Amino acid sequence: MQMFAPGTIIKMETISTYNEHGLINGMTIFHRLFWAYVPCISAFKFCKPIVQVDGTRLYDKYKGTLLVAVAQDGNDNIIPIAYALVEGETKEAWGFFFRNLRSHVTPQANICLISDRHESIKSAYNNLNNGWQHPPSKHVFCVRHIAQNFAREFKDNALKNKVISMGYSINEATYRYYRREIGIVNP
Repeated sequence: MQMFAPGTIIKMETISTYNEHGLINGMTIFHRLFWAYVPCISAFKFCKPIVQVDGTRLYDKYKGTLLVAVAQDGNDNIIPIAYALVEGETKEAWGFFFRNLRSHVTPQANICLISDRHESIKSAYNNLNNGWQHPPSKHVFCVRHIAQNFAREFKDNALKNKVISMGYSINEATYRYYRREIGIVNP
């Protein structure tokens, strides 16, 4: 049974197997898997140079975390461009994902990477071995995640909406306007 379409980029990492006596020579077990479909990789060349990444935990029978990268085309349609199954949202797991994403899907310069503020993502992005510094790219934080964190702290939906508007500001004057509005309500 073939699980992936022909031409799919697949990168897998395994780890050594041990028993009570130590290392079992010649035997490894699954650790991490990265995959990207060639049509999605080809489509990314025609998308906005923005990649959004996030992870979600897997429950029930299969544990671990699914990492996903998506992009948007000119009509604001979401296109999934890469996936990974990893042990969790660790800097090593994000590093594995970022290295493969950069080398197989997004090798061009001036990509903007959007994520939540998870420390492991920041660490993996800043690791020179993962390829996001050369060619140069930018890492920014998701406005929705920032607004959720803000709302958790301040519990005010009107202020949360101003934070979102501030985050989507396209010039400094608009940003300052919303910042001032927020400060008036709650310094």
